[in-house]
Amino acid sequence: MFVFHPGRAVPALRRRLATAAATLLALAFLAQHATAAELKIGLAADISSLDPHYLNIAPNIALSSHLFDALVNVDAAGRLVPGLALSWRAVDSTTWEFKLRPGVKFHDGSALSIEDVIFSLERPAALAGSPGPFTSYTRQITARQAVDPLTLRLKTATPYGALPLDMSTIFIVSKKVAGSASTDDFNSGRAAIGTGPFRLVAFKRGDRVELARNGAYWGDKPAWDKVTMRIIASNAPRLAALLAGDVDVIEAVPTTDVATIGRNPAYHLAQTVSWRTLFWTLDQADHPAAFVTDAAGKPLAKNPLRDARVRLAISKAINRPAMVARTMEGLATPASNIVAPGIFGYNAALKVEAYDPEGAKKLLAEAGYPNGFNLTLHGPNNRYMNDEQIVQTTAQFLNRIGIRAKVATMPLSVYFGRAKTGEFSMALLGWGTLAGDFGLRTLAGTPSAASGWGSWNWGHYSNPALDRLLVQSLASVDAARREGFARQAAALALHDNAVIPLHHQTATWAMRRGLGYTPRIDEFTFAHQFKPE
Repeated sequence: MFVFHPGRAVPALRRRLATAAATLLALAFLAQHATAAELKIGLAADISSLDPHYLNIAPNIALSSHLFDALVNVDAAGRLVPGLALSWRAVDSTTWEFKLRPGVKFHDGSALSIEDVIFSLERPAALAGSPGPFTSYTRQITARQAVDPLTLRLKTATPYGALPLDMSTIFIVSKKVAGSASTDDFNSGRAAIGTGPFRLVAFKRGDRVELARNGAYWGDKPAWDKVTMRIIASNAPRLAALLAGDVDVIEAVPTTDVATIGRNPAYHLAQTVSWRTLFWTLDQADHPAAFVTDAAGKPLAKNPLRDARVRLAISKAINRPAMVARTMEGLATPASNIVAPGIFGYNAALKVEAYDPEGAKKLLAEAGYPNGFNLTLHGPNNRYMNDEQIVQTTAQFLNRIGIRAKVATMPLSVYFGRAKTGEFSMALLGWGTLAGDFGLRTLAGTPSAASGWGSWNWGHYSNPALDRLLVQSLASVDAARREGFARQAAALALHDNAVIPLHHQTATWAMRRGLGYTPRIDEFTFAHQFKPE
């Protein structure tokens, strides 16, 4: 017979309720942990290749950083920190020594060797048909010496102070796997074997990249067992994916939506001034420019963009503060340099070109174009923040000084290929670098296949005086001396309007509550640097 004892039942019931509550809390914890083990990211730009040496553009580099490592890494503030090399030093003015990290394994379990490093430094020069080569970072190396299994010495023909920074851009691959591999083999995944924090699971170009945690990673272990990076190039669908919970975080938050997301308690933002400078490249080759004509649409006999007065007129015609305030909705900083403030080689003495449309008209008249000319502006429509609007805004400014500007924008996949050949007369480019001389060498140095200089010099600008200053800067192992030359080079290039800087954009990430991310000056979105909070 069952006898009910109230005094005994109440404590028993309490024990059962406590047990049930504990179970529910444990289940909630496990559910939260299961969710935290997967991270879904909405990317703003497509990944065109998984070959880390094929195309030197930011989206590819950011993805490569998940699968591969470089000798030298870069932290969120742009400082050089150890990667596969624990340390480095200048032995003398033409010799750098790197001490490799012991015990590093590739994803297939094989050990990283000094031969893998040497092979990786030689591979960029061996790739044929690269649309954006990495050779400007390796051409200075004339000899590679394995002093012992963990000590590598790199020799340069002349003194060269930027080599550690160069080494942050060359990813290390397995010689055994990549020795006979093509770029297609990397894209298929067969050769995408690195030492990075994640392993490749799947790559579907234009759609997604799927990654799995590398449990044998030498560094801090990622918080995520699985990462899915979805390619959502259009702003509205990318934001919608975040709001619908289809992704946990998005990069390149549309400027029109930053304030709204910032006020939503379910999300938060991470922001920083980016290293990326948006600027115009001008075709300065000695030939009639393809997209410059007279009022009747006939090609001009000579290229007006070669005239420094015309380039200055174009610069004076652009109201940068207005472009930042309206086109960029305040999420940018007017630029006078090709590197952002705080970056090595930034020249604070250079001032933002003042908006002066009347002065611009006078310069055009002095150059022999009192009635202006026709000019087509080209740019991408899915790469940089508000890129199509930037092209349209610039065209409006130029129309006010008599340059009858038309606009032609296109997807990045088409744009870069055409712009690299020098097809366009005035083309928009965004560039980020951790050193001014480093950037000027690539963007304004006289193009040379032998040296690798000018690999992104779309305008074919050439100035021997600038080249000499860059040689002096890059040859300086002493940092202060090097920066002095870099600032001189910046002054020369910008006074000559080798390129026409517009602004440094602000990088913004939006993510659900419960995630933390230190915003990176290089704008890279690294899954392994997101942390559950």
